[in-house]
Order: sequence, then C-alpha cells, then structure tokens
Amino acid sequence: MSKYVLAVDIGGTFTDIILLGDGVRRCRKISSTPPHFEQAIIKGMADLLKGGEVDHGDIERIAHGTTVASNAVLEQRGARTALITTTGFRDVLEIARLRRPSLFDVGFEKPKPLAPRELRFEIDERINSDGTVLRQPDIQAIEALAETVAEREVESLAICFLNSYRNSVNEDLVAEKLANLLPEIHITTSSEILPEVKEYERFSTAVVNAYIRPAVWRYLESLDDGLRSLALECDVQVMQSNGSLLDSHTSRLHPVRLIESGPAAGVIAAQALATELGVLNAIAFDMGGTTAKASLIEDGQTFEAPEHEVGGEMNQSRLFVQGGGYTVRVPSIDIAEVGAGGGSLFWIDQGGAPRVGPRSAGAVPGPVCYRTGGTHVTVTDANLVLGYLNASSIAGGSQDVDLTAAQDAIDVQVAGPLGMSRLDAAFGIHTLANTNMSQAIRGVSIERGRDPRNFVLIAYGGAGPMHAALIARHFDVARVIVPVNPGLFSAVGLQVSDIRHDYVASYQYPNDPDIELISSLFDELENRARRFSDHRQPTILQRYMDQRYSGQSHELSISVPSGHVLSWADLNQAKTSFHTAHYQTYGHSAPDEPVQLINLRLRATVPTVKAPGIFVMDGDGMDAEKSNREAYFGQEFGLVSTPIVSRSAVPHDEVQGPLIVEDMDSTTVVPPNFRARRDSMGNLIILMAG
Repeated sequence: MSKYVLAVDIGGTFTDIILLGDGVRRCRKISSTPPHFEQAIIKGMADLLKGGEVDHGDIERIAHGTTVASNAVLEQRGARTALITTTGFRDVLEIARLRRPSLFDVGFEKPKPLAPRELRFEIDERINSDGTVLRQPDIQAIEALAETVAEREVESLAICFLNSYRNSVNEDLVAEKLANLLPEIHITTSSEILPEVKEYERFSTAVVNAYIRPAVWRYLESLDDGLRSLALECDVQVMQSNGSLLDSHTSRLHPVRLIESGPAAGVIAAQALATELGVLNAIAFDMGGTTAKASLIEDGQTFEAPEHEVGGEMNQSRLFVQGGGYTVRVPSIDIAEVGAGGGSLFWIDQGGAPRVGPRSAGAVPGPVCYRTGGTHVTVTDANLVLGYLNASSIAGGSQDVDLTAAQDAIDVQVAGPLGMSRLDAAFGIHTLANTNMSQAIRGVSIERGRDPRNFVLIAYGGAGPMHAALIARHFDVARVIVPVNPGLFSAVGLQVSDIRHDYVASYQYPNDPDIELISSLFDELENRARRFSDHRQPTILQRYMDQRYSGQSHELSISVPSGHVLSWADLNQAKTSFHTAHYQTYGHSAPDEPVQLINLRLRATVPTVKAPGIFVMDGDGMDAEKSNREAYFGQEFGLVSTPIVSRSAVPHDEVQGPLIVEDMDSTTVVPPNFRARRDSMGNLIILMAG
C-alpha cells in the first residue's frame, strides 16, 4: 500500500484520528471542539503529520464520520426552512402518521415540523398517479412565490409535490426557476432525495435534508479550507448511515444520508473484525461520551433498516413504531441507542430514585474531574473514584483528570443525599449505567427474537470496554472481545468501509409484474450507477425488490440476481424469498396471498483499498511495565488491589481477574469473577469464570 488513508471520527466528547498505510499506524484522540468540530480535526491532523515522515501528497483520501448532521436536528440549530407543495397538501408534515412513542402519555406532543406552517407554501400543480402531467405550475406564480420566500428570509427550502416520485417534471421546473431567482438559497426536491410512494415519508425526508443542508455544507467547506491550510488536497469521503462512504459533493447535497454517520462506522468495524476472527454472530457494543449503541451481526451480516427517526428520544429498537422524532427514509444500519455514556449525568428524580442519563456533560463542560467547567457528577467521575481510570490522565495523556474533585462531587451529590459510602455510591452509578445500556442490547437481540447467549459481544468506544464484562454477565454472554484501539474503533471502521450509492425506482403496476418493464427500470438504475463510478475500481451492482402482501403498508427488500436479464424464474424465486423473509421478520407468512411489487432498488458499491493488518496490534512488548491500584468491585468483592497493565503485557494464556488494561484510547476492566487473555492479533478476550 503506497498511499495513506486518514480516518477521522467525531464524537460528542472526543475526536479520533488514525493515519494508516505503508506499514505506518498513527493514532490521536483529542477533545472535540463543538460547535466548530473541524477545529479539532485540523489540530489533530497537524499534530499527527509532524516530522515530515509522511508526504502530504501520499495521503490518498480522508474517510470521515461526523455528528454535524444529527446535531443540527437534535439541537434544533438547522436552517430557516420552507416547504413548497401541491395545493391542498400544506399540512402533510403536521398530520404525519398515527404514531406515538408512549400510548398512554396524554401529554405527548408531536415534534414541531422543521418547516413551520407560515413557511409552508402551496402552488397549483398536479401530476396523476401514473405520472401524467395534469397541470404545470404557472411561471408567474413561481416568481411571486420567490418574492415571498425572499421576504421571509428563508435559507433552505424543500419542494415536495404529489406523485412527483412517478414524474419529477414539475418539481424540476420549480427548482430550476427558483435557483435562478434565489441563487443563495439551498433547494431540495423530494424526487431527487426519495423517489418513492408515501407522501409523509418523502416530505419528511426532504424537509430534514433541507433543514440540515446549510450546516453540513458550511462544515464541509470549513473542513476543506482547513485541509488546504495543511497542504492536503485529497478526497474527503463521509460515512453514511448505511455503513458506507459517500463523496464530499454528494454529502453536501444529500446530508440526510449522514445522520447515523459515526455509529455506523463502528458497526462496520465490528463486522469486519468478526469476519477476520471467523465469528458469525456478534453484538457490536459502543459506549462513548454521550450515548451507548448496540447492533446485531448475524451470519456475518449487519441489519439494515429502510428508515429511522431523528430528534426524538433515544431509540432502543426500530422494530417498534416511535413517532417522537422526524422520519428519515434512507437506508441505515439498524442501531439501538440509549442515553448512557461516560459523560451521562447522575440525578435524583422527583420520587427520590437515582437516575443516570440521558442528559450528558459531553465535551463541554465535561465531567467534574476534567476541571473544564462541569459541576454535575457523571459516569466518568464514578469510574475514576472506583479506581478503574488512571488517576492522573486519560486518552493517552491528552486529558488530565482530578480525582479529588470527583470524590468531593460524589460525596456531596450522591453519597450524602442517598446515605451511602462514597465507593458504594460510585458503584451504584456504574451499575445504573450498565442497566441503561443493557436496554440497547436487549433491543437488538431479545426483542428481535434472538438469544444473546448465542452471540459474542464486541466492545469498543472510549468507555465500552470498562463496562462490557458486567453487561455480558447480565445476558449470560460467555465471551467479550475488546479489539485493538477500542477507543478509535469507529475510525477503524472508516478505514475498511466501501463507497456506495443507492438508487430506487417506483414500480407502477404492483399487482401486474411486467418482466420487460422491470428489466428496463433496472437498466436505467444501472446506467445512473455507472455514471457515479470513477472506473478506478470495479463497481459491484446488486438488485433488490421491495415486496409486500396486498393490503400491507410496509415492504421487505428482497435480493434478486444481478448481471443478467431477469427471467420469470427470478421473479418467482423473489416471491418465495419474500415469504421466507416475512416469516423470519414477523413470525408468520401467507404463501397463498398475492405479493405486490412496490419498488426496485440498486446498490452500487465501489470497494476501497484496505490496509493489511488493520486489526493487528503493533509489536508484542511483553516487557511492558506493570503496577497495582486499588479498585472497587461492589460489596461482593470490595476494594481489591488490581494489576494495571498495558495491552501488550496481557499474556496469551488466560489469567484470573481482577485486571485493568490501559490503552492509549480506552481502559478495559476485567472484574474478579472473569478471566482474560490476549489473542494472536492483540484482541483482549474476556470470559466468565466457571
């Protein structure tokens, strides 16, 4: 590998950077710099490239995972957004779907539309359900609308017409005219973002895209400026929610595809590691500073959801209808998420019960022990008091910590009010965090009909390896794998991800499959995909059909053969596969019922060049220094003198816990009733004793 790849992953607390290639692996973990996240990236890269050993011209690409898109929605800091729609459909966003996150919460209110009603405008146009143009928009009406949009100081707008998924000519006409009249305004058309039936999902996805597009556009421009200041002219590829990369230009136009950017990268890394180790079934568990995420890997494959929500409460399972956020219908890795991370705040509710999360101290102001302005006790403060974390600094020395400050805060805010000892109070916070995070694992396993005992837990993130053993015991998971560079693991996922574009076409006759029409539509999608390919790497094309039983409102995507003309045998096999998939997903099927064809999909993937040995630890280093530190493991074991070692000092033969392994980017805790060893690649393997 003669070229280098820089992988950058932004988290709520830390920014992780890995430079890999030509036998070189360099890592940095630095504090994030919200709201200007690019500043941490440029600072970290400049530090990483000091010395001149790596020629900047040899850095081929930058793979980037970012939270900018999701934060814009979560923090309600997106653009002033307008919606232009067909007369009579102004309130589609308001009506939405009959979904409630809590059926019995009489005080529940739907989230306010990102395009408020005073910024939702109607225009007289109409396209029939078969794509026939009944009325084109009047040019004078478009010009008058442009004046109104300008007067309302709109920054971004979405154009969503009825049946535009079938024929986009009216949307294109209005978009082109407004782009000429209002060149400073960002314009999103629903037919470009999501050419599928279902008005609400299409409208919502387009409006979310419009809402976050200016913020993502500005961020990527600022990042480009910073890279030029470092004399870096390489391609920037951004992680999508589906676990693959997208070029920078398309990312600016379609930022709605980036909302689950960071979490997806970690799951892809876990999948690649599991494949390397010959593990078919695994649970990817990622605990960072703000949230904990879990995702299922079964038979070597991740689960992909056709849509998800953003801006609602933490999502413990996408199998259940939420309704508390904004619907985004783009492919994404199915990830359950809860508000429990290293920065999660401890608090006592009105009933006197102790709680941890979902509120977080994040990078700013941070935990009490960081001495950066945080005043509320966090999970990180508890872990420091328990002796799990280094008492002077963490994150490879980049973050100083103050043990005394954490002890005093726990005494005042937790131990005193609850009438507990300091150590029991800290262990209680640790246990509460574990209980919260277990909900994410339950959401992707038990609630999907899978027994977690049949899976291996792959734990990563800055805090994941510290909590993984006790969470595994909660589910009787026998083996935990802590990979090399666990705190930078999502950045590793960026290194091993491919580039991917998704295309979709709506099928007009759901009850009447036409083999020639289906083949023609697939050909059109493949022609679009070939225009996206840069021909430096072969493009892998995969075909799918969205099918459902007559009367259903949701579809399942079924793979069909690629690379040859479709036959009736292929269509019949797709129906059979649909019945099987329906049974696996919902526990029943109806082979005698007619099956409808709703959409045709094409996945175009360009494989990236992967560096060899990306999951292998550098060197052996069995002479690494050892020390001891007292650590508290609850009333069952009490305060125990615990060996503190580097990863390279962990033997290949099993050793009995307790043991604390300090990496540059994370800390792994092996409790007293667990065993641990290091495998030939450098992964830590944690096993339940007995």
